[in-house]
Amino acid sequence: MPSTETLVSSMNLDLASEIVLNPSVEQLAADCVEADACKPISNGAVVAYSGKYTGRTPKDKYIVVDSATEPKVWWNNNNRITPDSFFKVRDRLREYTRGKKLYVIDTFAGADPAHRISVRFIVERAYHALFIKQLLIRPTQAELASFDPAWTIVDLGKLTLEPGKDGVAGDAVIALNFSDKQALIAGTEYAGEMKKSVFTIMNYLLPQKGVLSMHCSANIGLSGDTALFFGLSGTGKTTLSTDPERRLIGDDEHGWTEVGVFNIEGGCYAKCVNLSQEREPEIWNAIKHGSILENVVIDSCGEPDYDDKSITENTRVAYPLEYIPNAELPSIGNHPTNIVFLTCDAVGVLPPISRLTPEQAMVYYLNGYTAKVAGTERGVLEPTLTFSTCFGQPFLPLAPKVYADLLGEKIREHSVRVWLVNTGWTGGPYGVGSRMKLAHTRAMLKAAFDGLLDDAEFVTEPVFGLNVPLSCPDVPDQVLQPRSTWADTGQYDAKAQDLKRRFDENYAKFG
Repeated sequence: MPSTETLVSSMNLDLASEIVLNPSVEQLAADCVEADACKPISNGAVVAYSGKYTGRTPKDKYIVVDSATEPKVWWNNNNRITPDSFFKVRDRLREYTRGKKLYVIDTFAGADPAHRISVRFIVERAYHALFIKQLLIRPTQAELASFDPAWTIVDLGKLTLEPGKDGVAGDAVIALNFSDKQALIAGTEYAGEMKKSVFTIMNYLLPQKGVLSMHCSANIGLSGDTALFFGLSGTGKTTLSTDPERRLIGDDEHGWTEVGVFNIEGGCYAKCVNLSQEREPEIWNAIKHGSILENVVIDSCGEPDYDDKSITENTRVAYPLEYIPNAELPSIGNHPTNIVFLTCDAVGVLPPISRLTPEQAMVYYLNGYTAKVAGTERGVLEPTLTFSTCFGQPFLPLAPKVYADLLGEKIREHSVRVWLVNTGWTGGPYGVGSRMKLAHTRAMLKAAFDGLLDDAEFVTEPVFGLNVPLSCPDVPDQVLQPRSTWADTGQYDAKAQDLKRRFDENYAKFG
């Protein structure tokens, strides 16, 4: 294990008053309560608060432009920062550490050793240290003894930057330097920026090795059949992949190699809004000592009120993968049998489940249609229609075609079945209709994975050309046909045509 002196010299931490290297979960949980204004609850978990930012701030995310990144990065999607401006921010962060206590957390990203990177985090808050220790892969004591970080990520979220003076446009920054293998975070205390910085790094590195990086969850059935669930935050990736009848590989970020799929992370980051033991028992039971709740309101009895959205709708909990009883460890699976594109359709016109052809799969993957759910990004207060290419546009440093070509090749090579599943609204748009029932969505996925829809009768929906089953076990037939759930079918037709027009306009951008 590196000495404090080595860390000070190599990491430029010489101004810090104390460096705590790879503390235990027990110590971090205690420090969260004693020194970081977190609140303990009766089941042993702690509740942390992220202040002004309760979701990601994409406008403040940058990539250093240099000779290596200039020809590769999708600059229409990523903000540029010069090396000089990056170093200016880094110097600002270093000066900020003067006299402060810092935590150093060593982690791995990538369950497949052939595609793993070592990442060292330097953070100020115990909350951030506990969060990232539980979210990424935790090295063994033997691995820590010889740990050599390929990447270093510094998160000093309490430091508010001064626009203009500090070389950035806002009061926050998430800056990635691929040449120096460093990332800097300041001005936002939202812990999710750390995990998504790692995902952005992997989205840059893996495709250049022929490995598809994916914003998806994954699980595996008793027969070894792997399923992938693509979708933005709030579409159901974590909830639907956490299934008592299937083993969980991971809930958010994965790679697909020539031999199968692997989890990039070692933990889960589940939404808590309206969480109940009855609806999501696995997530409920994972909230215990070592878990960290984020921005959850505590009631008068000192317990979490998951229905209270007064701080944000984007309440979260982070916990290690092994807190799920049926987790697949190590978190590696076979080539997928089924792929599910999750869309939270706030317009309420897409079918709850439809089977896609390989050609349709490419259209829906590149379009990445969904609704941003309230709270997942700063300023999003209600479901907002969006097209997020590859179901993860904020985290893509490379052009969409890079990821789409890899996915298309793998779908064809392995004869993967692809499904479009609407977890959004039915019976009308947001504000009129209602969210799809979780029980119905689970029943449809079970039928699809078990092959019960293979011989079902399908009809072609006329607007989008989607193949929709006429029946599905444990789901009312009417629910399967979205037009029949609307009181005003004329309004449905108009909304569907308008959405189809937007689909076509967006897809035209990809040639």
